[in-house]
Amino acid sequence: IKVGVSGVLPDETGDPIDVDISDEWVPSLQVEYFFNDHVSAELLCCVATHEVTAASGAIDLGEVTHFPPTVTLKYRWTNFGQFEPYVGAGVNYTAFLDDKLPAGSPLASIDYDESFGGAIQAGVDIKLGQSPWMLNLDVKKIWISTDVRIQAGPALNRAVVTADVDINPLVWGVGIGRKF
Repeated sequence: IKVGVSGVLPDETGDPIDVDISDEWVPSLQVEYFFNDHVSAELLCCVATHEVTAASGAIDLGEVTHFPPTVTLKYRWTNFGQFEPYVGAGVNYTAFLDDKLPAGSPLASIDYDESFGGAIQAGVDIKLGQSPWMLNLDVKKIWISTDVRIQAGPALNRAVVTADVDINPLVWGVGIGRKF
């Protein structure tokens, strides 16, 4: 089990609208199961809330909160003493839990569809002496793609804009872990 902090740094694109999604640092939890000394499966969990704008910041789309659990299958090298570097690949599911438009917004609603995508990672566990404790440094690339529906205008004559938004964050993590 590893607890720490992760930087969720989106590499966002939108079509047909341009979007900007804020970088966020959030608490994170990783649970890892070892099949043997070299192969393990890991679950990354965290919740992040991002500020979202469009049209180079001219349109405030409010905040969106998402839960992106990511499962990876990892291979680690154990012949470097206290250092155990690893690489991994897996899948991500992202649920968008809450979207809040700014107060006084001309927009009526904004909705994000869930996403399934791939993930890759690299990192190192640094053993702290002979104890079961370790320091963890990790980076993941996660592919998150969502369809976004934005409604604007009066209730009887609302305009609807649908956009494909790729969030595709780089997730940097640092934490402390313990093997059981």
